[in-house]
Amino acid sequence: MGFELTIEPIGETIEVAEGQTILSACLRAGIYLPHACGHGLCGTCKVEVVDGEVDHAEASPFALMDFERDEGKTLACTARLMSDVTIEADIDEDPDQERIPVRDFTARVAAITDLTHDVKGIRLVTDAEVPFQPGQYVNVVLPGVEGSTRAFSIANPPGEKGVIELQVRRVPGGAGTGFLHEKLKEGDSLTFSAPYGRFFVRKSRGGPLLFLAGGTGVSSPRSMILDLLAEGYSDPITLIHGVRTAADLYGEAEFRALAAAHPNFTYVPVLSAEPAGSDWNGERGFVHEAAGRLFNDLFEGQTAYLCGPPPMIEASIAALMKGRLFEKHIFTERFLTGADGAEKPKSPVFRRI
Repeated sequence: MGFELTIEPIGETIEVAEGQTILSACLRAGIYLPHACGHGLCGTCKVEVVDGEVDHAEASPFALMDFERDEGKTLACTARLMSDVTIEADIDEDPDQERIPVRDFTARVAAITDLTHDVKGIRLVTDAEVPFQPGQYVNVVLPGVEGSTRAFSIANPPGEKGVIELQVRRVPGGAGTGFLHEKLKEGDSLTFSAPYGRFFVRKSRGGPLLFLAGGTGVSSPRSMILDLLAEGYSDPITLIHGVRTAADLYGEAEFRALAAAHPNFTYVPVLSAEPAGSDWNGERGFVHEAAGRLFNDLFEGQTAYLCGPPPMIEASIAALMKGRLFEKHIFTERFLTGADGAEKPKSPVFRRI
């Protein structure tokens, strides 16, 4: 037996299955609630229960303190309904966001390729079309792996119907990436749910676009850029992709071919730890440093999309803001782990980025 959930201020009512979390029910109805960790650790999905009763379940006492529970707050990612409930949520609707309900899919592993010594490209083919916006991600179920699901950005554009491409770096000691690198075989089946995330291009804004990516963080920008170029986006598009050494760089031939075919697209690979005296003649240093050199430390007029490890994102945000690009023009893709659970934004300026 389920209950009804009413979401304010949008005034929509949806059915919630028994044992289903508020966040899951909303996402599967195509209603986006702000969230990050998905495990009751970070507090990003905090909502107010206006009417009805909920079970807070495994919400962390640090992310949802006792006085907040007494005030009627709960975490959407852990809370289960105990009656019909009305919540007040911080829903920031964006005109460029498509309303796509999260669904479950089964896919066949069509190809596994070595992109570098520790990055594999995994091509999944589904019987049903998987609708998504470039920049979004999937949650893949990994059989026999503790925690069972892992999030991976979609690397291909949605124009490739029934195809999902992932770029997975082997994390030392990581059970999930270890399974995908060592046990997964072509022809195997995988299940996943999609789409997730609010990292997408604000196409209606127009103007120059700057993509800063670190490592496999280039997956989302690849999907976005391929989609933009296929649609004929004519304003300048710049991709700066940072890795440690030339051995870690992948996608270079494809991006250089795109730059040759599209005068409005600029591609800049940058290496942060390439040995001195090697054959590399391109940019060296970090992504934000290469961006500063390319734009003379002035980013005004750009819309920036950042995807990569947290240190790269933080350094890039600082450089962009110093170069006169501010919060409303910066979008990031960031995943939190258990270690990040207690972290809170230091300032309202960083509420979204």
